[in-house]
Amino acid sequence: MGNTELHSIHVHPVKAFRGQSPREAVVEPWGLAGDRRWVLIDDGGKVVTQRQQPRLALAAAELLPGGGIQLSAPGREPVSIPVPEPIGTTTVDIFGDKVEAVLADAAAHAWCSDYLGAEVHLVHMDDPARRRPVDPDFARPGETVSFADGYPLLVTTLASLDALNALIAQGDHAHEGPLPMNRFRPNAVVSGAAAWAEDDWSRIAIGEVTFRVAKMCGRCVVTTTDQSTAERGKEPLRTLGRHRRVGNQLIFGQNLVPESPGTLRVGDPVTVLE
Repeated sequence: MGNTELHSIHVHPVKAFRGQSPREAVVEPWGLAGDRRWVLIDDGGKVVTQRQQPRLALAAAELLPGGGIQLSAPGREPVSIPVPEPIGTTTVDIFGDKVEAVLADAAAHAWCSDYLGAEVHLVHMDDPARRRPVDPDFARPGETVSFADGYPLLVTTLASLDALNALIAQGDHAHEGPLPMNRFRPNAVVSGAAAWAEDDWSRIAIGEVTFRVAKMCGRCVVTTTDQSTAERGKEPLRTLGRHRRVGNQLIFGQNLVPESPGTLRVGDPVTVLE
């Protein structure tokens, strides 16, 4: 194997939208700066993701200076959304967790609702420090997360994706492969590690930042959504179910909690500490 290093960085300003791949990103206690600080909710306050709306794969969100975002999608005029003034909050239900967030402006709701053909509202998490605790079974007191599924960062490796694609190629849905990494929506992608090496990590350093490996990442239907067409298939869940089942979860990638602040940069060395 070559040097183990950070191959790419991925920030998703709005949960479930297409993200960006910057050359560097600041690590905050709750995740990469700008990652998943915005999310769509329905009229009942429940989060709306690609689980319910696969077409979100085709919509993109880009960070603007000052923390606002620009939304774009096929056949739509882009719209710029400023960070809303925190004059009041609304309750968001994210997988049973109740957290407070601030509603974006009416233009944001109109644009997103029109695109999806369903009534949705865009909200912003103004202060992740007081918003949402990480799963206490895998966290330490005071650790929080933004609107990511459960943990501040998700790391995957190129070698594991290659190994998974080799398994898909042997299966009865081989025509769906090979799958690109964007199916898994990671924050950090590592090159140079052996396939499935991340299964055995418990602490790692990426450049100047150290992370605790909280738990393996159980995968959902979003991974079966082609991020360039929004169409759904059977893979990778069918193959993960045969080869990567741990308990009732289908595993790909590892969830990370930062132990220190700092900046990640593409090309940073990745060191296994424990």
